[in-house]
Amino acid sequence: MKTLGKKIRLLRHQKGWSQEDVAKRLDISIPAFSKIETGITDINLSRLEQIATLFEMRVVQLLTFNESEQDQKIITELENVNKRLNDRENEVIELQKKVIELFEELRHRREIA
Repeated sequence: MKTLGKKIRLLRHQKGWSQEDVAKRLDISIPAFSKIETGITDINLSRLEQIATLFEMRVVQLLTFNESEQDQKIITELENVNKRLNDRENEVIELQKKVIELFEELRHRREIA
């Protein structure tokens, strides 16, 4: 069950969803979904079908887990995280430029006064 939970967590991360997002979509509590991801809770067939549908796959695909599939998903997830990190870094750079411009403007006004 822990392998299945890891796969579900990986799929959730690939979608950019929080545990709360998935729990709401499955109509269960966040702690209940957390137990699914950590492998604490056994998942019945009905819940497996619901999860597979949520991630747009068949139950068999959800239950099948091979190393190359895992590697590719991890690479994809890392690329997504890296892109988001780069986007955030660009936002920080733009904000730093704005702060410098405002500081320079304030200094200029003090020199004039």
